[in-house]
Amino acid sequence: MGSITKQVPIPKNGIDYRGKIVLAPMVRSGECPSRLIALKYGADLVWGPETIDKAMIGTTRIFNEHTKTVDFSRLSSNGLKNPLLNPEQKESVIYRLHPEREGKRHIYQIGTASPETAVAAASLVAPDVAGIDVNAGCPKPFSTTGGMGAALLKTPEKLCSILRALVKEVGEPNEIGISVKIRLLETPEETKALVQQLCTTGIHALTLHCRTTPMRPRERAIRDQLKMVVETCHEAGVACVMNGDVTSREEAVKLMEEFGADGAMIATAAETNPSCFRAQADGGIASWEEAVKEYVKICMEVENRWGNTKYLLGQMVPGKAPEYKLMTRAKSYSELVKSLGYDNEPEYAELATKTDKVLEIGAFEKPKLTKAERKKLNKESAKLAEQTNGAAKPDESKEKASLAGQKRNAEAAELETPPDAAREMGPATVPEHASVLAV
Repeated sequence: MGSITKQVPIPKNGIDYRGKIVLAPMVRSGECPSRLIALKYGADLVWGPETIDKAMIGTTRIFNEHTKTVDFSRLSSNGLKNPLLNPEQKESVIYRLHPEREGKRHIYQIGTASPETAVAAASLVAPDVAGIDVNAGCPKPFSTTGGMGAALLKTPEKLCSILRALVKEVGEPNEIGISVKIRLLETPEETKALVQQLCTTGIHALTLHCRTTPMRPRERAIRDQLKMVVETCHEAGVACVMNGDVTSREEAVKLMEEFGADGAMIATAAETNPSCFRAQADGGIASWEEAVKEYVKICMEVENRWGNTKYLLGQMVPGKAPEYKLMTRAKSYSELVKSLGYDNEPEYAELATKTDKVLEIGAFEKPKLTKAERKKLNKESAKLAEQTNGAAKPDESKEKASLAGQKRNAEAAELETPPDAAREMGPATVPEHASVLAV
């Protein structure tokens, strides 16, 4: 681990990023259960999955008594708003964290392209986390198309303005740290210039994903610029965390010593087996059976969305294992614990039934409307709306309809985030692509 002669002061409610082996921000793979199991196996800090700022704005903070989690929820922007079709529409969880079990070891990563919306979104979650991290490295279209993620590397002035706003309006008032995660630029000179610029914004840490934007996960990480980036950060007193092809705690420590980095992120390896954070002296990497069993229990305890649980299990259970096929056929937690052989354990069986009931899946799934039923209710709804509007003139009705349509489109554009980024996780009272890498 590198030594920093100059150091940005650690905020009262923040965290020192030095000497930390951490869970990288991963879409789908970084939800609440994944973070909790990573911490159980020894992760020092956990990054949440990138959450788009506009997806968070407008949410309500709710303490979920069932799960003991803090949920940021709102009515789904993609859901059906026809009260006849969906009279019991519930709120969707945009972001979930567990204050007791994650505490001040949780870093919230935000996807943004605007200082204003970044501050608005980050301000909501700041009191519950140890830091806010700006995603300036994701190469996926859902980020770059909106000027977020790796697109910010091409607009450093905008990126710096976002970081300065977060430091001043979120970090300082809440006494937490602000950080940024970037990728390598085309040349060392460009990378160094960018890092120098970022380090003047008041950030506490910078994570370097040792790949360029066009590079894909199968391509080996490039570390020939890492020492230079570390030294540049240290000159400003900023901690530097490395990311890219780190697979275990022992390897992380070795690479940190070799390159002088202050911390290291583990991504894909943690997605496959979160016990990669555990030191050899404490037992090292556990069998997939052990890790999966612990993960399933945590998922049920926090009532994790079924689709997300099943997705992660698809990464954790080996494809050649007999349990894999049985697991993929499961449609509920009760079927899952049976397929994995846990149904003879009362704790698992009871938790599964309880979770299925809350999530309304499996035996508790409510019947869906048929196409004919939906068509009938839509007609009834249209008729009701016509009666409510009264005897409006035809031209006025068309104008109102046009304005209403424009408003809906504007709202949709404002709130639109891809399934991966929005992560609407299902009803708030209950408590989503191929293998996803750290962004």
